[in-house]
Amino acid sequence: MEMEYGNFGQRLAVHSAPTLLGIKCASLLSLRCKEFDVDGDSAAFNRRVAAKGLRSRILCRCTERALLLIYHEKLLTARLSDVQVCRMLEECGYPIAEGLDACLGKLSERIAECEDFPHEIGIFLGYPMEDVIGFIENKGENYKFCGFWKVYGCEEAAQRTFSNYKKCRNFLCNKLNEGADIYQALKIS
Repeated sequence: MEMEYGNFGQRLAVHSAPTLLGIKCASLLSLRCKEFDVDGDSAAFNRRVAAKGLRSRILCRCTERALLLIYHEKLLTARLSDVQVCRMLEECGYPIAEGLDACLGKLSERIAECEDFPHEIGIFLGYPMEDVIGFIENKGENYKFCGFWKVYGCEEAAQRTFSNYKKCRNFLCNKLNEGADIYQALKIS
């Protein structure tokens, strides 16, 4: 699978395919500000995919890069309603009772204020709680293996998930290689 990374749709296919195809609640996309119209691309994406429940949100930006969260609203809202997730995020100061937008606002603040990246971001990205907790407790060390994230819990489940993520990426990248744009590949008019 050869894929160039030249346009926004191609970046989405490579880095956000599982989210775009509805099996992952969110993905991160880092874009160079000189290469992309981050505000324009994000706004156009939001207009085109709103009916599918997909959204993008700029979490942070510096002079060089912008970090974009691509998320499936219903899946991410469901994720944040999990009792264990709520407890952990509330301990980190997230306003769970105020809803998804408020929590994403707090995530943006945490990214801006943390010297180290806020490790609870794994919760927003749909990583298993045991892996998020394992990462935090072990400071990123002592993991069983690394794929789309560092795995501390069930290796077999993670391997299955990683395989499904790769299938999503291959599917979307193949569609783009055949000449479709990202919206055609997602069957969005």
